[in-house]
Amino acid sequence: MDDLTLALWSLPVLLLLIFLRVPIGLAMLSVGLVGSALIFGDMMPLLQQIKTLAYGQFSIHSLTIIPLFMLMGQLAAIGGISQALFRAAEAFMGHRKGGLAMASIGACAGFGSICGSSLATAATMGQVALPELRRAGYAGGFATGALAAGGTLGILIPPSVILVIYAILTEQNIATMFAAAFVPGIFAALSYMFVINMVARFKPHLVGTVERASWSERWHASLAVWPVIVIFVTVVGGIYTGLFTPTEGAAVGAIATGILAYARGGLTRKSFNTTINATAAGTGMIFMIVLGAAAYNNFLALSGLPQELAMWVGDQGYTAFGVLAAILLFYIVFGCVMDSLSMILLTIPIFYPMVIGLDFGLSPEQVGVWFGILVLIVVEMGLITPPVGMNLFVIQSMAPDIPIKQTYLGVLPFVLMDLVRVLVLVAFPAITLFVTYF
Repeated sequence: MDDLTLALWSLPVLLLLIFLRVPIGLAMLSVGLVGSALIFGDMMPLLQQIKTLAYGQFSIHSLTIIPLFMLMGQLAAIGGISQALFRAAEAFMGHRKGGLAMASIGACAGFGSICGSSLATAATMGQVALPELRRAGYAGGFATGALAAGGTLGILIPPSVILVIYAILTEQNIATMFAAAFVPGIFAALSYMFVINMVARFKPHLVGTVERASWSERWHASLAVWPVIVIFVTVVGGIYTGLFTPTEGAAVGAIATGILAYARGGLTRKSFNTTINATAAGTGMIFMIVLGAAAYNNFLALSGLPQELAMWVGDQGYTAFGVLAAILLFYIVFGCVMDSLSMILLTIPIFYPMVIGLDFGLSPEQVGVWFGILVLIVVEMGLITPPVGMNLFVIQSMAPDIPIKQTYLGVLPFVLMDLVRVLVLVAFPAITLFVTYF
């Protein structure tokens, strides 16, 4: 069996291991090492690769940003920040028809800006907002669908762990990626609010209202969230302006969020230990996937598959946008059965060289940034696409009395809006790229 055929067969083997519930990092590590051994023909080069592989990956300084942002998200969860964001949004929008669901989307966007994780955003905001939505008279399936969609904002609005991984893999500037994601992230939040507004207009029985808050209540709710705004502006603004590096920004954000959590009484000795353990466990999981992906991608590089695939696509005469559409469709389909981090690590080394070689009328640097944001959006779509979107199950676990079919129906308008949003961003790259010009 030649090297290229071996690489092609490795893909279904890898997917089979994943479907058999082998941990994704271990599956990629095993397939990668076995494949490399078969290409080398003896064990000595493989043993040398194993000796340097882990050190080579984990000595990358940029990876230190991951545990810091994860710690920041854990501290935000215990610091009552999610409740403060939801109360502030509720005070200003809750009295409108569908306003409480819009407030939930706004709170998800705010929490995502200091969390960086979709699942954590969905889980945390679900605990806060779901009881309030149901108490206000929202249909169960629409409430769970809206919160599942809002949770996806956690990996789009910076800072985002997935964006950091993409930037490292493609050698993009992390600050540039954060800046490029900002407008599409706000666009996503506003588009979800538009969906809720349309549902409130045409199916008013699915939504509810709460009493209008007084200006005094709005003022006090606003005071509770200003520290969150300060933290976000300091971290993202400081990184983008060059005041400090992304790693320094993550450290500043983690310290500031910890101080805020302590001031609000959420950070105690017991909760601190829990937070550190959760951060360590999450970081270990991500780093194991990173290590496995490195082994598998080394194997693919040895086989020459990415280069052969890029050349084959170029020889077929497909249009650049046709190839891009096929890649994005692939991410939407497989995003339903794989987690976003694994998909990014597994596919970017294959697809990125192919996309960079296509002519979109943009520079290679611009294509790299634009493609990264598009991939992030379609991967997040997989988190809410029935039947196996991860966010759907996270929210569903908090409301077991709501049939999963209702949640599927409730999230469908948001999935359709995501498709529209992808088409808009593909047609108008400037929406993503214009911030990078400043």
